[in-house]
Amino acid sequence: MKVIVIGLDIAKRVFQVHGVDAAGRAAVRRKLGRGEVLEFFRALPPTLVGIEACGTAHHWARELGALGHDVRLVPAAYVKPYVKRGKTDAADAEAICEALTRPTMRFVPVKTAEQQAVLVLHRTRDLLVRQRTMLVNALRGHMAEFGIVARQGGGISELLATLREKEAAGLPSLAKKALLGLADEVEALERRTDEVEAAILAWHKGNEASRRLATLSGIGPITASALVATVSEVSNFASARHFAAWIGLVPKQNSTGGKPRQGGSSKAGNRYLRRLLVLGASAVIRHNKAAAGESWLAGLIARGPRMVAAVAQANKAARIVWALLTRGGTYDPHRCAQRPARA
Repeated sequence: MKVIVIGLDIAKRVFQVHGVDAAGRAAVRRKLGRGEVLEFFRALPPTLVGIEACGTAHHWARELGALGHDVRLVPAAYVKPYVKRGKTDAADAEAICEALTRPTMRFVPVKTAEQQAVLVLHRTRDLLVRQRTMLVNALRGHMAEFGIVARQGGGISELLATLREKEAAGLPSLAKKALLGLADEVEALERRTDEVEAAILAWHKGNEASRRLATLSGIGPITASALVATVSEVSNFASARHFAAWIGLVPKQNSTGGKPRQGGSSKAGNRYLRRLLVLGASAVIRHNKAAAGESWLAGLIARGPRMVAAVAQANKAARIVWALLTRGGTYDPHRCAQRPARA
């Protein structure tokens, strides 16, 4: 019986294979150890293989693709409706195989090793920043218990300078030792964060698409490199709105009976990209000097809350990013103003 479609449920050590023939009948059900996976697929002719888009999925997609197989990554949310009663590896593999054969199924593009390496830098930077924030908050709280209060908004260097200036002013030796230890940890995280950001900036400078995205207001090297590394194939998005919806920057739809109803932003999709775009939009709003009526953004700020305006600006930036990645070129804010009016 010839296998034409295989669903592969991946894990750390145990992998489950479910294959079907041209008639849709189960042709193979097999459990594999980690060391047996490549040997099993090396013995097969080129086959359509589906893998749930989860941890290590891109690695296995590259490995099986190198063997000549057509590997497609299925989003986990799209696999779940095909899981039958019970939760087992065999049921998951069968569900992946079933979802793979649906004509309207959408897939996750396989990332290259370089793209994943850039995203590892971003995740490392994000982790270091969160750890630094935790340490700074703890340091501020502990210092306040002894009457040492640094002003809000001051940089980390100012906070550490305040601690060292006041450390001799009646600070118990036990507390002094603990607080100075936290200060050393903060400074070490600062140095490590700077090293990671330097590596991201170096990659950004060497990537043409990332440099083009950075010409847009509110998008710097961090956001631009994250967008390019995350979006493997922009052609998967039919329009700019689809791209913004994938990031989670469009209103939620709750419509029935021909009555459209829209709520707040959906917050679906890539949380990291959404956060970077909203932070960049907030910076654009903070430096906006136009009066109400002079620009679209100024009018939006005057009419409603600033966070609503920030999400709307991030939505607009995401759509421009789609246009730049699809059509090439760099962003020119004066291009529309220079176009001749239609007769």
